Amino acid sequence: MAGKKAGQFRHNHYVPEWYQKRFLMPGETRFHHLDLAPEKITVATAKGPKTYSRNEVHEWGPDMCFAEEDLYTTNWAGTANTDIEQFFFGDIDDKGRKAAELFSAFEYDHPGINEGFHHLLRYMSVQKLRTPKGLAFLSAVARTNNKALNLLLLQRIQSMHCAIWTECIWQIADCSQSPTKLIISDHPVTVYNRECFPMSRYCSGSQDPDIRFVATHTYFPLSLDKLLIFTNKSWLRDPYQNALAVRPNPDLFRGAMFSWLDIQTGRKLTEDEVLKVNYITKKRAYRYIAAGKREWLYPERRMKHDHWRKFGDGLLLMPEPRHHHMGGEIIIGYKDGSSDAFGPYGHKPWQKGYKDGNREARESSSLERFKAEWAAKHGPRYTAVDWGFGASRDNPPRSSDSKDFHQHYLEEDAVNLKRPGERARRRRLKE
Repeated sequence: MAGKKAGQFRHNHYVPEWYQKRFLMPGETRFHHLDLAPEKITVATAKGPKTYSRNEVHEWGPDMCFAEEDLYTTNWAGTANTDIEQFFFGDIDDKGRKAAELFSAFEYDHPGINEGFHHLLRYMSVQKLRTPKGLAFLSAVARTNNKALNLLLLQRIQSMHCAIWTECIWQIADCSQSPTKLIISDHPVTVYNRECFPMSRYCSGSQDPDIRFVATHTYFPLSLDKLLIFTNKSWLRDPYQNALAVRPNPDLFRGAMFSWLDIQTGRKLTEDEVLKVNYITKKRAYRYIAAGKREWLYPERRMKHDHWRKFGDGLLLMPEPRHHHMGGEIIIGYKDGSSDAFGPYGHKPWQKGYKDGNREARESSSLERFKAEWAAKHGPRYTAVDWGFGASRDNPPRSSDSKDFHQHYLEEDAVNLKRPGERARRRRLKE
């Protein structure tokens, strides 16, 4: 926002230029921009009216992409007001840009991670609400088409996603080994639930699957090569439950605790996985997508299938379960002698659910079952690692299972395959 002239605050980018530039090919200044619903125009000819569709693909720079005139401009007593763009979004974008850079280069013990975490979450939460799709969602929720009221609501609920995302399992996946890179859309904070098909009621119009559904993943491309993925802890611990069940402690507006030591890194996405991520991005866009290369706009042309539920055998965005452990209670002591505590799902000690023996027993059993299934699918080497449990630069995290432990998982999975209906379940998810 710095350096903008007053009039430029009326040309509103709902996906900021600084963010778009992270997805340009080296040395390039333009995207391949796809309109998923090109307008039809009718012109008069000597033989009568003739209808044409506008071109669906253009080569545009970031200044032209994902922007509308006066999207955030309000009118007070006949005077145009650009304060929301200039000051509210300006501050969020400036801090969000630095946070995106920080997490794109995230490594163990990265300086500034605590401050960057807060700025990134706030930016992402607002980014999800400020797009045409997000504003249409707000309008439906508030039951008003009054732009000023909807923008005020956006500011009031700007942190509505932050508590749930804070308590997710975070992955930073890497696409550097894939010839195809990540694309972006007009709604870049993308939500995917394998049971919420693009034509389902959960995905119609401006709707997204609820981030509180256990199987809902949220992802956000950080650059051409880096993808940030959030997965509900309750889904990682029990991916055998109803995908549309609501996670424990679903309240949106509350405090939450986060440990950056649990961020998973090192996952290398294959070409096929990147194509599927790009396909999801395209199907969850509102109208526009953009890519560094034209062929990236059409991932479906190179995919074996487009079955929403079967991507990655239904586990495309799942974190590495073998680095996850039960528990998760956090107790904090302060200098003044006071203390605070959060359960594994953010409950406070006086709340129901802070201690839940039945839930812990069920999740502990299902997590071990899932670890065995994952090991049988991926082999002894982990798909990603985190830096918890005493890991450091001098003592890096374990990246694979021993031969004996892997054999143990294979034996456990063989037993699990004998469960009634288990082979049929896996066949249904198999590519």
